[in-house]
Amino acid sequence: MFNKHSRIYIAGHTGLIGSAFDRVLSERGYTSLLKRTHSDLELTDSIEVDRFFEETKPEYVILTAGKVGGIHQNQATPATFIDTNLSIQLNVLKAAHRAGVERLVLFGSSCMYPRDCPQPMAETALLTGHPEPTSLAYAISKLAGVQLCHAYNKQYESKRFIPVIPNSAYGPNDNFDSGVGHVLSALMARMHHAKKDGLDKVVLWGTGSAKREFIHADDIAKAVLHLLVMPELNIDFPVNIGSGTDYEIRELAAAIAQTVGYKGALEWDTTKPDGAPRKLLDSGRLRDTGWAPDVEFKDGLADTYKWFLTNGLGREG
Repeated sequence: MFNKHSRIYIAGHTGLIGSAFDRVLSERGYTSLLKRTHSDLELTDSIEVDRFFEETKPEYVILTAGKVGGIHQNQATPATFIDTNLSIQLNVLKAAHRAGVERLVLFGSSCMYPRDCPQPMAETALLTGHPEPTSLAYAISKLAGVQLCHAYNKQYESKRFIPVIPNSAYGPNDNFDSGVGHVLSALMARMHHAKKDGLDKVVLWGTGSAKREFIHADDIAKAVLHLLVMPELNIDFPVNIGSGTDYEIRELAAAIAQTVGYKGALEWDTTKPDGAPRKLLDSGRLRDTGWAPDVEFKDGLADTYKWFLTNGLGREG
């Protein structure tokens, strides 16, 4: 049973979501957290992964490690996205199965849903249409991970492998590189530097009309812990994790400008892609179990910018 002495491996503990688990679990008194940096353990190497599981014998695995990025990087390096994510998922799930882990949580992505999906997007809509082309390789790799969980659970008649689908995460330890980061963190870094450099305008990609849902990484960690402590998982997989509110990108940009204190103009380059028109998750499955997010968006932005000022300048390209 999941408890404060369970051996819990956080794969990707230095990243955005992984660091939230490290922070939340430590604050709650969990004492046996297994953590390895990328230089310590190469998750795309099956031999290294097998050796790690044999030596440490984790009881629970939280698989947040993977290759992520924004539209530009997805378009520029699709082979890297699909190869890296498939390799990590295959290696970790195979090793976890052989090691007899109690439960493993794998992170999917809202990119897996059809581009023109009914809103809000329910888990039953997966595989009913084509994902957004600008992030197709990443979406396919994450779909494969979710199906891998289903396959293990079905073949071995268990619910040990838990696929979850968070929407756009943000918070401390995000990647603020405007070339590879996600929209929120990239915009925050750009507007910070525009303010610092005294620029009178910032030009942003797309029309600004696409809508996105954002959820603080701490809320994602707490949602997964909510699932892990449940004695019986009487819930269908996968499970969406969302805040329940989405914003047009132009609204997001205005909110970030206010948080940062940037007062210049925001202009839109409509020759650049918007990505999917809207991605709002239906998190009813999870909410029906008693979970709800805690972090208000305005507070989350302020928390993220505070972290950026102290630490994030070193996480830019």
